[in-house]
Amino acid sequence: MRGMNRLEQPSRGATTLQDQINRMFSEGVGHAGEESNLTPWAPAVDIYETENELVIKADLPDVNPQNLDIRVENNILTIRGERKFESKVNEDNYLRIERAYGSFSRSFSLANSVKTDDIKADYQNGVLTLSLPKREEAKPKQIKVTVGTHAVGTHVMAAAGAR
Repeated sequence: MRGMNRLEQPSRGATTLQDQINRMFSEGVGHAGEESNLTPWAPAVDIYETENELVIKADLPDVNPQNLDIRVENNILTIRGERKFESKVNEDNYLRIERAYGSFSRSFSLANSVKTDDIKADYQNGVLTLSLPKREEAKPKQIKVTVGTHAVGTHVMAAAGAR
């Protein structure tokens, strides 16, 4: 039986290289996951549009609505606030802390079509809902299409007379 040389085992080196790459990424992901608890947080939002308004919904559980600062400056809507860490429980008693705490800020550019003076904010069950009404000229308008039989008939007659 003859021994195999390196050239006859093409996958041997690739497997080792693949193992090294996998190990490198798994170590990198592990560290990123640990550090992610230390980074600032921003609430998740949904934004949708109706015929009359834009609506922004932000998940803000355990945020006191009195600690929210919502303002519009230069057509930029900014939501600021803070979720405070519960001091009722001794920090040594926690087994795991995954939720982010601290200050947050989210900003959104507004189109000129929003009536910034009429924005309304509602906070219910940990969800902040902002209603941004549209200006009248920004609302969609239905344009009816009429069939112009007179213009079509004249065009047909002129074409027939030319023959």
